Amino acid sequence: MINPVSNATQAHTDIQPAAARQSAAPAPAQPAAATDSVQLSSAKALQQETLETPTQTAREARSGDLQAKRLLAREAADKAAG
Repeated sequence: MINPVSNATQAHTDIQPAAARQSAAPAPAQPAAATDSVQLSSAKALQQETLETPTQTAREARSGDLQAKRLLAREAADKAAG
């Protein structure tokens, strides 16, 4: 039998001494580092994948590209089924 769980709240107590709380100063804000990155839109990435040659796909699969491995596995399954 499953018993329902009631909504219980727990009281949190501050166990830090008052002197320690007052002496802790907030850390100064660090400026965010500017980074440049290039991201292709999903449509552009899809277009690049569809224009890829079978040789290039095989090369990428050998180097560990998971998407290329899945594509080769799907193509092999389609070839075996049909």
